[in-house]
Amino acid sequence: MTSRFAALIVLLAALLGATAVQAQSADGTWLTQAGDARVKISKCGGGICGVIVWLREPMDNTTGQPATDSKNPNPALTKRPMIGLPLFNGMQPAGANKWSGQIYNADDGGTYASSVTITSADSLRVEGCVGALCGGETWTRAGR
Repeated sequence: MTSRFAALIVLLAALLGATAVQAQSADGTWLTQAGDARVKISKCGGGICGVIVWLREPMDNTTGQPATDSKNPNPALTKRPMIGLPLFNGMQPAGANKWSGQIYNADDGGTYASSVTITSADSLRVEGCVGALCGGETWTRAGR
């Protein structure tokens, strides 16, 4: 009887462990760590894409107009609205619950090597590197 109970416990632990490593979907809307933007992530081109869909401060304080991509180094893109701005396109799978590619930082107009990793059902780690300098933040799922 004890060995059957032990076998059941081992089986349940294995099943629960298998559930934890199953691929999770990044699809949905995520709130940045600072809480100043929401990014909608969806499947695209075999990977994932992310687009700004909400800003805490959607208006440019100096112009009184909707915020634009004013720090973009390409003059032709500086007038595009921040809401609807793609942050990353076609990040490709790089492991279980992880994608890698390039991410655009509208705060400085730079594009960086990046990875996006689901760390729990409601938590997403976004990391980027410039040379040897790396940093990141944790986003939380919005609207659940």
